[in-house]
Amino acid sequence: MADPRFFKLAGPFSLAYLAGLVGAQLGDEARGSAVAKDVAPLDRAGPDDVSFLDNRKYVDVFATSKAGACIVHPGLVSRAPAGMALLISLEPYRAYALIAAAFYPEAAPDGWISPGATVDPSAVVGRGTRVEAGAVIGAGVEIGRGCRIAPNAVIEHGVVIGDDCVVGANASLSHCILGKGVIVYPGARIGQDGFGFAVGATGYTKVPQLGRVIIHDDVEIGANTTIDRGSGPDTVIGAGCRIDNLVQIGHNVELGRGCVIVSQVGISGSTKVGDYVQMGGQAGLTGHLNIGAKARISAQAGVMRDVAPGETVAGSPAQPGREHWKQMAFLERLTKKKAQGG
Repeated sequence: MADPRFFKLAGPFSLAYLAGLVGAQLGDEARGSAVAKDVAPLDRAGPDDVSFLDNRKYVDVFATSKAGACIVHPGLVSRAPAGMALLISLEPYRAYALIAAAFYPEAAPDGWISPGATVDPSAVVGRGTRVEAGAVIGAGVEIGRGCRIAPNAVIEHGVVIGDDCVVGANASLSHCILGKGVIVYPGARIGQDGFGFAVGATGYTKVPQLGRVIIHDDVEIGANTTIDRGSGPDTVIGAGCRIDNLVQIGHNVELGRGCVIVSQVGISGSTKVGDYVQMGGQAGLTGHLNIGAKARISAQAGVMRDVAPGETVAGSPAQPGREHWKQMAFLERLTKKKAQGG
């Protein structure tokens, strides 16, 4: 069971209800009236728990698990221990996510505004939005319905936030427009000046950053991530993107829909990224690049050229993934041969 100090348990639920919730098939329809009281990992689950198997690496754990019920792919049903009820799904992990959310639902915001918050009289705060102590909401801000503004968040003048958004503790937002269902985790910085200056004989001259950050619906922005506003054009984050902690996105960058950007990635200014691109941790991209839709950039890759749609690149400087790994294998063989005196 999750720690009740932090997570409130709902339920219990019948297996028939849970199967219907996620579109799974019960392995034995007669078990539909059985009740589950919680979710738990395979190795810790008991007779009242629902677990899941998504990775074949854990098939042996599954085969000996004491879970009362398990979400499993059809291809692994035969490995289930005797007596375990099965919820059969082509997407076990997704099904588990929905079931876990049913057992541990997010509390609905209650519309309370702390007397310790500072809300400008010209700001509009939507029905049901909760504003915690220490939060600062500036002039002309518009916040939609059912949002959560955590302690010490700063939302500067003119910012627009759609319905059902979350702004985490100590996050700061300026010069930005957020769609619906956006989650900004603690400490994130959105809309600050981009890294723009002109170099001259007398030093550096700051270039005014006159754009915005536009964040579309259903985006998550991780803790301590920074997204600079545009220098004239806007910085744009497409719908459904998932951005991890400690990511840097420079001015005028455009991310398409559904991109996944893992921690410590840096994307330099004016780079355009297509839909559903994936970037591994610590990858770095120079500016003014075009990254095609569904491209994959491996962890720690140094990308200095455009990447074609669907292409996988690795290494620094980045090159086609297959070439990079062939070179790594060759170097490994060469060093082993040398070590053996060959």
